[in-house]
Amino acid sequence: MALLNSSHGGKILAKGNEALAQGAIDAGCRYFFGYPITPQNEVTNYMSRAMVEAGGVFLQAESEVAAINMVYGAAAAGKRAMTASSSPGISLKQEGISYIAGAELPCVIVNIVRGGPGLGNIAPAQTDYWQATRGGGHGDYRTLVLAPWSVQELYNLMGDAFDLADRYRSPVLVLADAVLGQMMEPIEVTQSPIDPESLPTPPWATTGAQGRPKNIVNSLYIIPEEQEVVCNRLEARYREAAQRDMHWETHGDDDAEIALVAYGTSARVCRSALEEAAGLGLRAQLLRPITLFPFPTDVVAALAERVRALLVVEMSLGQMVEDVRLAVNGRCPVEFFGRTGGMVPTPGEVTEAIRAIAVGEPSMVRKL
Repeated sequence: MALLNSSHGGKILAKGNEALAQGAIDAGCRYFFGYPITPQNEVTNYMSRAMVEAGGVFLQAESEVAAINMVYGAAAAGKRAMTASSSPGISLKQEGISYIAGAELPCVIVNIVRGGPGLGNIAPAQTDYWQATRGGGHGDYRTLVLAPWSVQELYNLMGDAFDLADRYRSPVLVLADAVLGQMMEPIEVTQSPIDPESLPTPPWATTGAQGRPKNIVNSLYIIPEEQEVVCNRLEARYREAAQRDMHWETHGDDDAEIALVAYGTSARVCRSALEEAAGLGLRAQLLRPITLFPFPTDVVAALAERVRALLVVEMSLGQMVEDVRLAVNGRCPVEFFGRTGGMVPTPGEVTEAIRAIAVGEPSMVRKL
């Protein structure tokens, strides 16, 4: 059932949802709790077979609320556990995610984003950026957020997600969309699968107080001074992550006059637009954040010092653009191009936006 035995090498054609599921199993995850929702369903379907074959636990819960609380329980026992859903389902999980963050537990959550608000549709979108990067639930917490842009990265970043969750005792969100979840691409499975038995049991895990003092996993702090200590401890971890585990990459002309900022599927569209723009004699570069939180603020600020303008491209009405504008802080103009409701920008539309900025017609850029 595995996509590819790592000892075999070579490539295999894989669907994004199935690649991320196998990536989680190869990262040592043996507990999956979920509930069906399109366009994420292949994750649940794949896990229902592959997780059992790997000797793990698969459970289709009675609801999204139940699923996230099952993740809470497995994480409290020190196990690598995850869930996956799509936009409305992630909203239902937010209370449990806040509890997990408050209890300082590691887990991985995958959101294959679809159009909204409400039930919306099953088309691709990036309209959950605010929810993902601001925590999404109640309280003073955040989730670390990874944004893949290919099926290969959907596989690879699952291992990174579990490592980050363990390092910072925090929920980690992998933010993709219906394009990435449903598309098929050749991937190479080069990582050696992790035996979960080889992973150390965390000292805080609730594994039964045999020969040691009992561990208590809790997110209830009646005394405000104690709650403040917890919140400050979480914030210190986020600051550490910003120093140690912030990732991005660039594509295109290093001497660009115009820089694009985009993630996930939108970044793939922008990469194609760079080629079209070059054919028109327009010098442009793409900055792709891979970690959306912590956001590469200093990288964006440095980029803004050497270009005429930044163009943010999203499958939304403009969410990441706020983080870009905060990072730029007036150093250069920040323009925006977005499609929403499940619509995907085309390379031609982005190329036209680049041209409009280059000739001094930025008012033409924001097109819905």
